[in-house]
Amino acid sequence: MGPVPAGVLQLLALLGALALVHVPLGSYMARVYSSGRHLRVEKWIYKGIGANPDTEMRWLAYLRGVLAFSAAGVLFLYLLQRLQGVLPGSLGFSSVGPAQSFNTAVSFVTNTNWQSYYGEQTMGHVVQTTGLAVQNFVSAAVGIAVAVALVRGFARARTGEIGNFWADLVRGTVRILVPMAAVAAVILVACGAIQNFSGIHEVGQFMGGSQQWNGGAVASQEAIKELGTNGGGYFNANSAHPFENPTPFSNLFEIFLILVIPFALTRAFGVMVGSVKQGYAILAAMAVIWVGFVALMMWTEFAHRGPALQAAGASMEGKEVRFGVGGSSIFAVSTTLTSTGAVDSFHSSFTGLGGGITMLGMMLGEIAPGGTGSGLYGILIMAVIAVFIAGLMVGRTPEYLGKKIGSRQIKLAAVYILITPALVLVFSAFAMALPTPRHSMLNPGAHGFSEVLYAYTSAANNNGSAFAGLNANTDWFNATTGLAMLLGRFLPMVFVLALAGSLAGQKPVPVTAGTLRTEKPLFAGLLVGAILIITGLTYFPALALGPLAEGLA
Repeated sequence: MGPVPAGVLQLLALLGALALVHVPLGSYMARVYSSGRHLRVEKWIYKGIGANPDTEMRWLAYLRGVLAFSAAGVLFLYLLQRLQGVLPGSLGFSSVGPAQSFNTAVSFVTNTNWQSYYGEQTMGHVVQTTGLAVQNFVSAAVGIAVAVALVRGFARARTGEIGNFWADLVRGTVRILVPMAAVAAVILVACGAIQNFSGIHEVGQFMGGSQQWNGGAVASQEAIKELGTNGGGYFNANSAHPFENPTPFSNLFEIFLILVIPFALTRAFGVMVGSVKQGYAILAAMAVIWVGFVALMMWTEFAHRGPALQAAGASMEGKEVRFGVGGSSIFAVSTTLTSTGAVDSFHSSFTGLGGGITMLGMMLGEIAPGGTGSGLYGILIMAVIAVFIAGLMVGRTPEYLGKKIGSRQIKLAAVYILITPALVLVFSAFAMALPTPRHSMLNPGAHGFSEVLYAYTSAANNNGSAFAGLNANTDWFNATTGLAMLLGRFLPMVFVLALAGSLAGQKPVPVTAGTLRTEKPLFAGLLVGAILIITGLTYFPALALGPLAEGLA
């Protein structure tokens, strides 16, 4: 079987697996966030943190919970890294420096997992498990909680209350992420991923000599890094490392983990607003973009240009032979269209257009299907914009899910979609204009610019993958990418929760003959068009200077 049919078969198998679990998982998540019952372990947690899970919150109180919890996480993870040298299980590694500790703490708390360090040479067992792995769970749970709060804004009427942050956080962690990650970790161990707490030891090499490797609780962290769309790797090679991703099956399984919760959340959304067809419309928009990007990526990487590519049958540079171009293309698109950032190949070595596709996937806002929670609330914001555009075209006051989209709602949505592009473009401009950041670029010209643009796109969108070729472990990049991650994560949440509170306070608008049917394919198509046009108008000049210039050269 040739490489192209093999890639297509992998894609079909992945689609089948996602379709199989979509309804039961999505319906289960809707029940989790709608139930009034608390598990015993959840009651212990509420008692320990002093929270009353039955108290409803308005959006400002909900936001204060998000920010307070996240700030505590940044402080704890920062101190853990700074004290690593005196902690047990440090493997002899020294404490992490202040700038890198700040960058890493922010990275994992914001669900970005940008890593400007070699994991196997920097972090000991305690930091990896007690610090980084824990944040993989709770940062993902925060994203889902904010998405659920926005869904409640659409579902509720005549109240400003959008739920309880602490209950949503604990339920998402205990009832969804922990059990799913436990099953996934067992499967990864069965595939060959390692799970131990061994120290550093010598490993022989095929060509003679030896190399030092340390073990770790890799399978368990790999499971939640993909399931929670986190992305940070235990090893510097990330999901290209055989200890993390041993076989073609494990590679496909990890892609499944990346996509399963974001896609299933559309079902939960439909159930919670009382119309599963609305969820299917959002799912269709997500799926069209994701499948389209996968097809484009495979086309660019299988194109036979030049003798080297013709001899290999595709662009194999930077890709693992055991995964092939098909598996690497699906992984690259999935990890950049979500907020995952894990990589099983070297994105910098993709063709010029292929690298541009990974960048564009993040620039869309990572909403197809997006991160755990962030993808759903991101595409719902775009749905509000699409409804507003449709209202302008027909001269009607826009409505979505029985709620009027007035000036306040559209202002909140507009500011939301402007935050991330502003961060990406402003920081990239400063990095290219100042001499010190430019010294970190390995490549000149269009590719060098792409390295910088990719870095800030990844940071501001809370993705975490890197184009490589850029030395990001400098005071400039540690500070500026850390700031981009913080602002790119929490500023949008402010406007999402404000929109949720605004919608929850409205009374429902009755459906009339002139109401736009947002559960129909026409609206799904309008939504896809709005996403692509808004992103294109925002980023095309920057893309033209980088990946497009390189790809068309």
